[in-house]
Amino acid sequence: MDMAQEFESHRPRLFSLAYRMLGSAAEAEDAVQDAYLRWHGVEPGQVAAPGPWLAKVVTNLCLNRLTSARAQREEYPGPWLPEPVRTDAGVLGPMETAEQRDAVSFAVLTMMERLSAPERAAVVLRDAFGYSHRDIAGVLDCSEANARQLYRRAQQHLADGRPRFASSREQDGELLARFLAAAAEGAMDQLEQLLADQVVVWSDGGGKVSAARRPVVGRDNVAHFLVGLFSRWVSGVRIGFAEANGVPVVVGWEDGELTAVGAVELGEGGITGIQLIRNPDKLAFLATQLRELSQNA
Repeated sequence: MDMAQEFESHRPRLFSLAYRMLGSAAEAEDAVQDAYLRWHGVEPGQVAAPGPWLAKVVTNLCLNRLTSARAQREEYPGPWLPEPVRTDAGVLGPMETAEQRDAVSFAVLTMMERLSAPERAAVVLRDAFGYSHRDIAGVLDCSEANARQLYRRAQQHLADGRPRFASSREQDGELLARFLAAAAEGAMDQLEQLLADQVVVWSDGGGKVSAARRPVVGRDNVAHFLVGLFSRWVSGVRIGFAEANGVPVVVGWEDGELTAVGAVELGEGGITGIQLIRNPDKLAFLATQLRELSQNA
């Protein structure tokens, strides 16, 4: 196997690592490409274990990117949400269990923003790729004790915000369909019955399209917001369903362009969170994936 083929055999795993680290498919692709350039500069046979070597290179590239990304996201106009990525095509690895789906959910990737860059690396390498604390220490150039501490702190931060209610894909899909129908029809009573008391809507327009600059909180506020949104938006929009980040999502197309992705979080009291992604920069990767799916169907 030549150097290029060797790298390509690792590319899916490297992309999966970078995406979990960065929450951005576009930035993940850039990080993987930068890793390829570094790999291209290595003499054949110089690296005894290409997989671990490449994982360390990508992790360090992501750590550098997170430093600059954090400053940019502090100035981001409105809520920041991760880029949606199809998860029914194996791009991010297997999604057979609730834990695997939860790890790439919009909620968890958003919570990852609370972590320091090393904490983020520790939890991704440990939970998604099964690295030992010793292996993580080797990647991060720290002691094994420090790697354990980074992982423990990251888990504590994530546990504070993780949903306590586990739902199946079937439950999520059925709920999403009912939610969409009620919002599109302006059925306020039906919509409110689906929403938890303190439901929150996050709407990410990136300052490029119309979107709420602050989270909308509370059953009544959210119901009115959604009915108003759909009354203005549904005309001329083709609505469909897909799977992204481990859950069913609503996708909206206008004139052949993907213009919106919506996901819901289910809790014991109903829908507890709604993520609306409208920033066109964040929809380009998923749009390409969905077009490829349509062409291959």
